[in-house]
Amino acid sequence: MLLSVVIPVYNSERTIFPLVECLTYELAAYPFEIVLVNDGSRDASEEICETLAQTFPQVQFISLRKNFGEFQAVMCGLNHARGEYCVIIDDDFQNPPQEIIKLLREAQQGNYDVVYSQYEKKNHVLFRNMGSWLVNRLTTWLLRKPSDLYLSSFKLIRQEVVQEIIQYNGPYPYLDGLIFRTTRNIGRVIVQHHKRQEGDSNYTFQRLISLFLTIFFGYSVQPLRLLTTLGIFMILLSMVAGLAETVGSLLTQHWPATDHLLWVTICLIGGIQLFGMGLLGEYVGRLFMMQSGLPQYVVKSEHFNYDRKPGRVRKYVPSGA
Repeated sequence: MLLSVVIPVYNSERTIFPLVECLTYELAAYPFEIVLVNDGSRDASEEICETLAQTFPQVQFISLRKNFGEFQAVMCGLNHARGEYCVIIDDDFQNPPQEIIKLLREAQQGNYDVVYSQYEKKNHVLFRNMGSWLVNRLTTWLLRKPSDLYLSSFKLIRQEVVQEIIQYNGPYPYLDGLIFRTTRNIGRVIVQHHKRQEGDSNYTFQRLISLFLTIFFGYSVQPLRLLTTLGIFMILLSMVAGLAETVGSLLTQHWPATDHLLWVTICLIGGIQLFGMGLLGEYVGRLFMMQSGLPQYVVKSEHFNYDRKPGRVRKYVPSGA
């Protein structure tokens, strides 16, 4: 199996069938499979995916018991992907299926572990473009990502890296964060980006905030280091200010008028303390949720078009080994 195409499916009853048909046509020259993961869709997506799995031998289908989120659905798909390369693609046709070949060739020619798609022109709505810009700035700081690398959802990952990524079984997966924990051998290739064919984007303000918190508190200790640096700065500033007030009072032989500074100082220190407590609370809360056994996802049903023994752990063996 050369290629696995992982598609998280959510409320895409109008696009998923033609997308799979297009994929089977575009990838006909390659040994491939399509892994569909229904993330608790509220429309007829589950029934359509079941039909696809019964119609196309290349289609594997997993349905989750409720909506867990895009990253959780992708992690589920990666846990079942068997190809030497795994491609993640959206279910809305904004990423043309024929562009998968570009990612595959780039990975093979450059021997990359991961290849991200880059868009000459993005056809997202303004809110999503702004959100993507903010996420890229945040990940550049926290994950040490190259500033000119756009973290698109349409990407290709080598199976060896996939095997490392799926070792994470916590409830807050962030795929790009897991990638940068595993490898820096990353390529990029220019691809087309089309407008959404059906429905509205699932990229909401609530989802953006959730993504920010996951990146901020789950994949870096930089916020804690920033807080520590701020605390040291405030201590030094207080020492300098206290020394200046003392020297000034000795030279002028008057007590320093500190009434107007008192409340400002109290508010500033109190704000720093509350911010620090909230910051530590986020880390402690997430550690608690991880230790409580909160599942990453729960499978409702499976349909595989290959022999698969339940409970058997699949181990990847590179071709030619």
